[in-house]
Amino acid sequence: MAPKFIQSLVPRREKRNSGGIIPALKSLTFLQLLQFFTGWLAWTCDAFDFFCVSLSVNTLAEQFDKQPKEITTAITLTLLFRSIGAVVFGILSDRFGRKWPLVANLLFCCSIEIGTSFVQTYNQFLAIRALFGVAMGGIWGLAASTALENLPVELRGLGSGIVQQGYACGYLFASMINLTIVPHSSHSWRTLFWTAACLSSTTALLRAITPESAIFLRAKALEKANGTSDTGEKTKIFIKETKAMLKTHWKLCIYAVLLMTGFNFLSHGSQDLYPTYLETSKGFSSHSATIATMIGNSGAITGGAIAGWASQYIGRRLTIVIAILVVGAFIPLWILPTSFSGLAAGAFCVQFGVQGAWGVVPIQLAEMSPPAFRATFPGVAYQLGNMISAASAQIEAIGGNNIRTTIVENGVKKNVPDYATVQGILIGVVAAYLICITILGPENHASHFEEAKTAFEKGAGQDEMQENGRPQSIRELGGKEVEVV
Repeated sequence: MAPKFIQSLVPRREKRNSGGIIPALKSLTFLQLLQFFTGWLAWTCDAFDFFCVSLSVNTLAEQFDKQPKEITTAITLTLLFRSIGAVVFGILSDRFGRKWPLVANLLFCCSIEIGTSFVQTYNQFLAIRALFGVAMGGIWGLAASTALENLPVELRGLGSGIVQQGYACGYLFASMINLTIVPHSSHSWRTLFWTAACLSSTTALLRAITPESAIFLRAKALEKANGTSDTGEKTKIFIKETKAMLKTHWKLCIYAVLLMTGFNFLSHGSQDLYPTYLETSKGFSSHSATIATMIGNSGAITGGAIAGWASQYIGRRLTIVIAILVVGAFIPLWILPTSFSGLAAGAFCVQFGVQGAWGVVPIQLAEMSPPAFRATFPGVAYQLGNMISAASAQIEAIGGNNIRTTIVENGVKKNVPDYATVQGILIGVVAAYLICITILGPENHASHFEEAKTAFEKGAGQDEMQENGRPQSIRELGGKEVEVV
């Protein structure tokens, strides 16, 4: 028999999905697949651009005659400004629909990526990366809601794992371009951002020709049947329902931010400075560091898909806890080896756990969220957590300047920052924190949030369901049925 607290993390049998994954996969329509793909691709494009900086820290330091820790300031600024984008684009999405706010957001990203490729000074670089933070902040909430709300309930765990690994895929694609094209380009690191601009603009075009999410089409149809409200009235309803939601769920808002703070420290602490760690503390070439990064992201993609699928059966929180335990178990393999094979294996295993836990995040946040605010609530919680953890790369860079080690390069001893020890300590502490806060948090496993009212309908702030969906007064919460007043 499992301990009682572990049993409490597993969803009740009647809450698990009985239809099965295979029948649900067979039931998918082309439109559902296309909407899911556009959500995944949007997040992939966003991650591609973000990691262009991580992969080019030493090159950018030479370009602007700065230290690596000064280049990481750009990463910090991007993370700090993401909350602004999450609020702006999240509200637009919950108010007007998923389609056009995401198209606008992607085109904004494209313009910033082009701008980044033409900067000439360090200050220009910092300014444009801060602006990219605003653009990047809006993507995740819109992409996740677009991808997941159109899937059958039985596939949302697996879908969550796959869509979140757009982040790892973006990192992997950027690593491939950095490895194969950048070394042969006379424009060096700027080539990465031109590629990112092409990806973002293509994704914007694809989203523009893909129909709106079914939940918003349904809401518009109901409006037409009941007499269409004007835009001003709907906006007033949206503001009123948003206030009602915050009044009801303010504790949940705080919890979600604390949860995402831990997740973002785990992710950025293990990824943003990883290529620099291998080059500086282990003496690897940029080529070898990029290959190791690609191996790590292969582990991330694998872990995210497996954990997302498993969460459908053993619950969201238990899956997260197991994945984080995997991270803790492989920290020694992440930092102790000196060979490429050992460190690459450590990267694969640790990222399997890190992104395995992350693979559950989109669906855990979507199910936890007030159902009418599935773009704003998860997106803002995610990006506020990002803002708090924004200094991850700088913490590691400063820690490396104070904790030193000695390596031998070409027969000569060299004193270098000990990023291995710094990252090991940070990841270990964050992993312990995440296990605790995950166990203590709520879980609304397999909720039918797609049947909730949209944010511009009366009653949305009280989590009311559509009258033509499930009973209006019933909301599933953590395996229980409760009356909504």
